[in-house]
Amino acid sequence: MNTSQSSLDGFLKNSRPIEPVSTSQEIRDRGSTFVANIFHATTPEAAKAKVDYLRNVTHSSKRATHEIAAWRCMVLKGGRTGLDGPDDFELKNGFSDDGEQWAGSKILKTMESLAILDAVVIVSRWYGGIMLGPVRFSHIETCASEVCRAFKKSEELKEAITMLSTLDDILNQLRFELASLSSDGKKASSADGPSKKPDYSSWTPDDLPKAKRVIAAREKAIVTVKKMIAKRREG
Repeated sequence: MNTSQSSLDGFLKNSRPIEPVSTSQEIRDRGSTFVANIFHATTPEAAKAKVDYLRNVTHSSKRATHEIAAWRCMVLKGGRTGLDGPDDFELKNGFSDDGEQWAGSKILKTMESLAILDAVVIVSRWYGGIMLGPVRFSHIETCASEVCRAFKKSEELKEAITMLSTLDDILNQLRFELASLSSDGKKASSADGPSKKPDYSSWTPDDLPKAKRVIAAREKAIVTVKKMIAKRREG
């Protein structure tokens, strides 16, 4: 059994379906239909397994004529642990035309242009019986670009939420420290301790602008509280 099929069997043992990070709008042209999906994939083997999953599970009732794919994965070099930094990793990329010559490389170029990493993009095409000529590549690139941009926003939101969580921790600790330096000389009570952290789990990529504004507000608040702490210590 090949590695991707083995990985696919592992996916199928999980009762939950494998959901893409994003799915593009359909493009229909003279009977043909094009649609792209992007999945997380940290290794080429995982990428190929996602292709198999889409072909054999998601599209099992209506097989696509082509499942064109490309992947870019940052993987550990042999014998490395990742503790020594970026030099422990290497980029592995590849593509599959699945019978649509040159199409896979066009998806890969789209991923490269948007600096997409640890993902696989799959553009499914259902052939409608009429040859489309070069325009088919434009459709493939348009679908791929759409999901790549959505993936990029999703990753940016994750980074923003991680940053927010860190800033929330810092701000809570500073506020507790400020309370402990209250002017009346009373020590901070347990009620003055770190407050409950905000829940960002419901945020979507559309909330990215809001996340950036909140980050700026948290950073400003941290500067303000630090100044207040310094002032009380001086007093």
